[in-house]
This record gives sequence, structure tokens and C-alpha cells, in this order.
Amino acid sequence: MIENDEIVANKELSLAQREELLGVLKERFEKNMHRHKNLEWSKVQEKLDDNHDKLWSLYEMERTGGEPDVVDYDKEMNEYIFYDCSAESPKGRRSVCYDRKALDSRKKNKPENSAMDMAAAMGIELLNEEQYRELQKLEKFDLKTSSWVLTPSDIRDRGGAIFCDCRYDHVFLYHNGADSYYGSRGFRGLLSI
Repeated sequence: MIENDEIVANKELSLAQREELLGVLKERFEKNMHRHKNLEWSKVQEKLDDNHDKLWSLYEMERTGGEPDVVDYDKEMNEYIFYDCSAESPKGRRSVCYDRKALDSRKKNKPENSAMDMAAAMGIELLNEEQYRELQKLEKFDLKTSSWVLTPSDIRDRGGAIFCDCRYDHVFLYHNGADSYYGSRGFRGLLSI
């Protein structure tokens, strides 16, 4: 994990930050081949080298505790798909409500941010329910925490939002008021490169 808590304001990483991030990503890739069978790090790195703007988003995923890793390759789009693969919901993204509307509606004890705003600022997307379930097929995540997932508009329009976790070897989908927040709930994101 990247220890430097410095937020890069201009979305440009220094050479040292890029090298550190690439080293972390390569090591994680090699230690977790079950997440990306038949993929080669050299091709992933080539793609990363051609997309420095996306490196900043990966850096933010790492900095906030997401431990991003490659989980898929989209042949049609020629894109590698990174998901947050931290064992529990990323520590630097917990205690947030679902979106800006929910944050603005809170009268007391507002959280510092919302999942949707943080994801947008980081240049990533929240996992949806299907993607979350696919992630859980790779290994078990969120055994003690939970993660907001992209909520369908018909649920969000009624004030709710959905989140998932894994208990008893099963993935569970729940709902809550979108303005709720808990110390054990964050969000997982994805980035296509």
C-alpha cells in the first residue's frame, strides 16, 4: 500500500510516485494470478504506460486502501478492468453516505463526503450489484464490512440506496436510506484502462 497521504492536486504523479505505484501493482498482480488467469503483466504495464491520466486514478484507489488489481480484460474494447480488491471495504472511503443529494439532505451529523462524489473525484465508478457478485467469485471480500453499490434510479428516487457484503459464504444485497453512513461501510470502485 502506498503510505504517502499526499493528495496529488493536479492529477499528475511524479516519476517516483509512478514507479512506486507500478511496483505495488505488479507485485499484487503476480501474487494474485487467480484474479486474472491468462493475462500478462507486461501487456498491462504497456497499457498503463500509455495512459498516465488513469495512473492517477489507480494511485487514488491505492492511497485510499482499495488495493486495485486487474480482474478482467475486455477484448472488444481492448481495456483492462481494475477493481478494488482489498479484503474489506477500503478504509479511506468509509463513513460516507451514498451521494450528494443524500449528503445535502442531512441536517445533523453529516459525513465528510459521499461515495458517488468520492468516486467521481477519483475518476472511478462504483461497482454495480452484478460486478460486486463477480468480484466475490474470485475470492471472499467484505466479511466484516459492507460496500455501497451503484443503485438503480427507481430505488434512489425513493430515498434508498443499496449495499452488499459477504456472510456465511453468500453475497447479500441490502438497502438503507441513502443518507445513512457507517464506520464499516465504504465503496468499491472500478477503472477501465
